[in-house]
Amino acid sequence: MKRYDAIVIGAGHNGLTNAAYLAKAGLDVLVVERNPYIGGATVSRELYKGWLYSNCSYVCSLLRPEIARDLELPRHGLQVVPYGGGVTFMQNGDYFGNYADHERQHREIARHSQRDANAYDRFQADVTKQTRLIRPFLMRTPPDPTSFKPRDIKELLYLAKAFTDLGEETLADTLRFWTMSIGDFLDEYFETDVLKAHLAGSGIIGTALGVYSPGTAYVLLHHYMGDVDGNIGAWGFARGGMGAVAEALAKALQAYGGEIRVDAEVDQIIVAHGKVKGVALVGGDELHADIVVSNLDPKRTFTRIMAASDLPADVVTKAKNFKIRGSSGKVNIALDGLPTFHGLDRASELMISDMHIIDSMERMERAYDDWKNGTWSQDPYVDMLIPTQVDPTMAPPGKHMMSIFVQYVPPTLATGDWTDADRDAFGKTVIDQISKYSPDFKDLILDAEIRTPRELEDEVGLTEGNIFQGELTFDQLLFNRPFPGYAQYRGPVRGMYLCGSGTHPGGGVMAAPGANAAREIFRDLRRPNLVPEAYADD
Repeated sequence: MKRYDAIVIGAGHNGLTNAAYLAKAGLDVLVVERNPYIGGATVSRELYKGWLYSNCSYVCSLLRPEIARDLELPRHGLQVVPYGGGVTFMQNGDYFGNYADHERQHREIARHSQRDANAYDRFQADVTKQTRLIRPFLMRTPPDPTSFKPRDIKELLYLAKAFTDLGEETLADTLRFWTMSIGDFLDEYFETDVLKAHLAGSGIIGTALGVYSPGTAYVLLHHYMGDVDGNIGAWGFARGGMGAVAEALAKALQAYGGEIRVDAEVDQIIVAHGKVKGVALVGGDELHADIVVSNLDPKRTFTRIMAASDLPADVVTKAKNFKIRGSSGKVNIALDGLPTFHGLDRASELMISDMHIIDSMERMERAYDDWKNGTWSQDPYVDMLIPTQVDPTMAPPGKHMMSIFVQYVPPTLATGDWTDADRDAFGKTVIDQISKYSPDFKDLILDAEIRTPRELEDEVGLTEGNIFQGELTFDQLLFNRPFPGYAQYRGPVRGMYLCGSGTHPGGGVMAAPGANAAREIFRDLRRPNLVPEAYADD
């Protein structure tokens, strides 16, 4: 049987990124994927004839431009079409619009509150300051604060300098920001409920926390760190759906000589004498390699595909305690035409933006209360887009596809595990919510794909349906991600690595964990580091 230099488990975007870098360095690399298709959560599928659904992830911004350039993803077909702005529909028939144009944005906020319009620039400046602080760390390996190795000391000094350069006052604000709630943070700037609700959504997406839960302010920052065509904070649609990201990465991998094997679920990572030897597949096949990289989350990796006898007891305990609570659902809808929305002209640029439902902080917090009580939110927070307005490849001419992200949806219900009837009832709740703001929405529905945390775990492998492979709270960031002692992408067994979103810098279609893990593998192999100098930490 053929022996590989490296085997990567999981053909999600981080696994494909990691494998592409390894193959580019000349390693013989195989990616194994349990599904019959690649992409993980970054996938597009035709589940209704003529319509492509971005089944899980739905927008592109966090993908690091350094990686796209280095792996030549545009040459392999990746095209990101930018869009801007957002809108939150209000119960009284009005709406709050978020525009890319600064002057128009000022007028729109002033329509709701002149005081808030004056405060908005200060808010943007303060968030941008935090973004500039954290962005350089996305492509760096976190230091081990207990280590006396020169590279860890050097990295700790780099970290300390970045923070001390902020100055005493800004440093204090930064520490507060990273630990406070998004609700408390916004209260320091604004008085208008709909404006706060509009901005607060970025603080709770994919997170099992409410708008007044400590730590959610950082989650907002995580969503502000991306860029499209050099525009910081901008978002875009991957032409052809989010599966286009995975397809471009796969083509890059294959161009470097790497292989992908689908319908190949890993049963166990093979370990002998404290070193990996390969993987055993469900069905009995064994594949051998001296390097095994897991793109699965830490909990799934250490408690499902590794034997406890091969691991230190503390790793098993830490993996079991790793916070990875699901909180989200996804609904994809094929539409017979473009729906209308109360108060919004069809020609408005806001139609091509993120459209949100829930116009007050109280409604958002009560939506979280439902999650805590073991049911999906009866008045859910909805983040919906119609990408076919700028990407006609996803639906037939004149037709549209709507992507709907929903908070809050628990991984298990108070009544027990999810059933198909529960899933359908959840979907009805979401559709009913949207129809309150769109009179013709229900009449245009041709098909709906409904995904609860059950489907996200069973089909995609996201434990409890957590889209970030672990919560982005302060106790699970930097050298604490996934947990102390294992934040540098190496597992507790020689030759075993982690490259998923459960490692630094976290979730989103960023690909940074995959690239960072490749850099650490190159270090251990003592080979030239082919990761670009733009984010090398030497």
